[in-house]
Amino acid sequence: MPPSPTLQRPRVRLYVEQALGEGQPVALNEAAARYLFSVMRLAPGAMVALFDGKSGEWAAEITEAGKRGGTALCRAQTAPQHTPPDLWLFFAPIKKARTDFIVEKATELGAARICPVQTDFTNAERIRRDRLQAHAVEAAEQCGGTFVPPVDDLSPLPAVLGDWPAGRLLYWGDEALATGGARPAPPEPGPAAILIGPEGGFSPTERARLAALPFIRPMALGPRVLRADTAAVAAITLWQAAVGDWVGDWTGVRP
Repeated sequence: MPPSPTLQRPRVRLYVEQALGEGQPVALNEAAARYLFSVMRLAPGAMVALFDGKSGEWAAEITEAGKRGGTALCRAQTAPQHTPPDLWLFFAPIKKARTDFIVEKATELGAARICPVQTDFTNAERIRRDRLQAHAVEAAEQCGGTFVPPVDDLSPLPAVLGDWPAGRLLYWGDEALATGGARPAPPEPGPAAILIGPEGGFSPTERARLAALPFIRPMALGPRVLRADTAAVAAITLWQAAVGDWVGDWTGVRP
């Protein structure tokens, strides 16, 4: 269904897990009610933009508002579903605030899946997957996206590499390339993933294993060694601009 040409997109956006469609009533849980009715001060009759990650964005009218819940009714689609390219981000968690930053920016930049990995030098032994997933939801709400990337549990890097899916290339952000050497080939179209290491980089053992794998593609991130959170942003940006859904944005026309 095409978006409504006359209905303005509501200012307030909210992710919901219920499927959306024209005339569909949507139950709002306590957290949503607190945000919409206490924080944003919306009342019955107000419009809110809802998205479920699969059905695009819908303008919904609030029909019931309470302290512990409410109801909204989908009126018209205001944006089509836009699912990002098949790009996964693997990264070693770092300090809490900077890990949050990586998840938020990966969502905004169009990662389709976010995968924390445990490396030899990773300084975080555990993560709160539910908290990071909530950050991804908030980032999608703020940036106008209609897709929320799933955030995986923390997995050991050897297990990830040992169970790598066929047909997917892994672009390794190799900090050694910042100090010279041959420039690697640009990204290729197709299913892909990016691997960003921890603050201390990859261990010699990890570097040797990565260099020997047939699905690995080294990725240069410029002439300076970047912090882990900056490297994640730079790598996604380079891939998106080369073969992702940013191609054509320089002229304002997508292919």
